[in-house]
Amino acid sequence: MILIHDVDGPESGPAVVLLHSSVCDRRMWEPQWRPLIEAGFRVIRPDFRTCGESPAAEAPYSDEGDVRDLLDHLGVRRAVFVGSSYGGRIALQFAARHPERVASLLLLCAGRPGHEPSAELRKFGAAEDALLDAGDLAGAAELNARTWLGPDADADAHALVRAMQLRNFEGALAVTESHELPDSPVDLAAVAAPVLALGGAHDHPDFRRIAAELPALVPGAEHRELPWAGHLPSLERPEETTRLMLEFLRS
Repeated sequence: MILIHDVDGPESGPAVVLLHSSVCDRRMWEPQWRPLIEAGFRVIRPDFRTCGESPAAEAPYSDEGDVRDLLDHLGVRRAVFVGSSYGGRIALQFAARHPERVASLLLLCAGRPGHEPSAELRKFGAAEDALLDAGDLAGAAELNARTWLGPDADADAHALVRAMQLRNFEGALAVTESHELPDSPVDLAAVAAPVLALGGAHDHPDFRRIAAELPALVPGAEHRELPWAGHLPSLERPEETTRLMLEFLRS
């Protein structure tokens, strides 16, 4: 199955793949979607399995493999990847295992393969699980919006994250049999593309550390912290994030 996705922009333009956070779906890129297309890029934004409109898998799969299959389906051999949170983790895995297919990587508060969550992050997970076990999906979605959006996020951003996360919870809970393949070790030193890792000064400490430590793990990677950002900068200051993305893509 090919992931549900949007693709637009000139076929001759450089391909840009936008990978969403697990808290969100492909709608998180709506503020950046049209400006990137108007700048001449061929923009692709999928929904991961059970997120947004992509259904659950019926056969063994990995999110990285799904991205590869989507690019093959679209005839895209090489692309720039922009990944937010979990989407950044998948982009890193893809770049390490398929370095010839990645032109460059922009990571927004990304996760990292092999990262061991801190006690603080596990505490958040336990609070989320307690709400889900109690059947309070709306409460769990509100917890995520409150935790992951920074101080500059407005009411519309909070409402959108709650809606996206609620839908993802509903999709995941409807799965009767998981076909997701287990993670295998990833050698980040194999990443050959230029990497810019953006962290958020108001983000969870785990993700701030991941961004700051990446230059020691990925050859030539650059780290920059956004003083205003929480975990989802594309929704917190969408216009400023769009400018950052366009500057990176044009460079």
